[in-house]
Amino acid sequence: MSIAAIMLFVVLIIALLLGLPIIWSLALASIVSIGLNPALDFVVVPQRLFAGADSFSLLAVPAFMLAGDIMTKGGLSKRLTDFADALVGWISGGISLVAIVACTFFAAISGSSVATTAAIGGLMHKEMVKRNYPPDYSAAVQAIGGTLGIVIPPSIVFVIYGNVTGTSIEKLLMAGIIPGIIACIALCIYAFFKAKKEHFPKGEKFTWKRLFLALKDAIWALLMPVIILGGIYASVFTPTESAVVSVFYGILVCFLVYREITWKDFWAILKTTAKSTANLMLLVATAQVFAFLVTYYNIPTAIAGWFMSFVNSPIMFLLIVNILLLIAGMFLDNGSIILILGPILAPMAVAFGVNPVHFGLIVVFILAIGQCTPPFGTCMFVACGIANRPVSGVAKQLMPFVAVEIICALLFTYVPQISLWLPNLLR
Repeated sequence: MSIAAIMLFVVLIIALLLGLPIIWSLALASIVSIGLNPALDFVVVPQRLFAGADSFSLLAVPAFMLAGDIMTKGGLSKRLTDFADALVGWISGGISLVAIVACTFFAAISGSSVATTAAIGGLMHKEMVKRNYPPDYSAAVQAIGGTLGIVIPPSIVFVIYGNVTGTSIEKLLMAGIIPGIIACIALCIYAFFKAKKEHFPKGEKFTWKRLFLALKDAIWALLMPVIILGGIYASVFTPTESAVVSVFYGILVCFLVYREITWKDFWAILKTTAKSTANLMLLVATAQVFAFLVTYYNIPTAIAGWFMSFVNSPIMFLLIVNILLLIAGMFLDNGSIILILGPILAPMAVAFGVNPVHFGLIVVFILAIGQCTPPFGTCMFVACGIANRPVSGVAKQLMPFVAVEIICALLFTYVPQISLWLPNLLR
């Protein structure tokens, strides 16, 4: 491997350790590597920056982000929480199940784990504490429920992963549905037995009338993922077009049906989304320069050859990837990990005979777990901020939930039919 290829990673690691933002760390590493390679010219930088941003599929990212922001401000989280309460609140420890199920519903609207934790956690934490649940455990429930935000479609992370690796975004979005539901059920099962053991209180008694009224109030929110996924599945529109549909649907519902957003609120939402999108798209474009150099130096091929020298089966490869991504998720945000490791790991997975869509689901689900693991789990920090609780106490309560998600990750890793059944129907 050439000195230019080696310095690409050495400079990146040093820059990150020095606390340089990931955007500038990637840019600096790429510029140094190009400068050390006489066969490359610096014109590569603007060329790849433009190519990285000039992608039709990436238009889905700001649209999904805007739709999520509109829905978050438009009163949908309260309606979804009330529906989840009517559905499962009567079970032992029901309010904790309500939080997890409500996060699952909201994940199908927001596409973001942090937004899901903030929207549902802001409502549910106070309610759980009011019912004598331990504050740290209450915060942990909001954090773990929020992780499903990037697994259940629409998922911004799936869009970025598909764009970086060339995997079908349409199939990736479909791949997250069943694993997301299974993970929700698994987390609810743990919360149920935890409630039984600790004698946590039940909610109101189940009645069909209450369920019907809650469903009636939340039906417009629940229809959004049905319209988006149904439209993609029926080939009415592409994933990118579905993101725009979701924006117009959100505006229609929040302005004309629920009427909880004013034009002043809408302008503030647009500014917030613009800032978030600008930061994310700059990161994506910069990472494309880095990804180009990774491919140019044949780094995936070299690493794959090294792997194959002592890993001779897809089973062992996937286990190592699980461990690697779990560790990476403890220290870096999801976007950075995908943009750095995606161009390296995806070709290796194909070399080991792993389905690209299945591998994409594995990557995103494990990164979702990383959002709740110390020291830098974003969902964990958001939940701690909402609850005003120390990270140490919340992290301790999170560990059993994290263990449940790790078991789910292994299940999804070695039973590919779980994630591939729906995407295969799109053929």
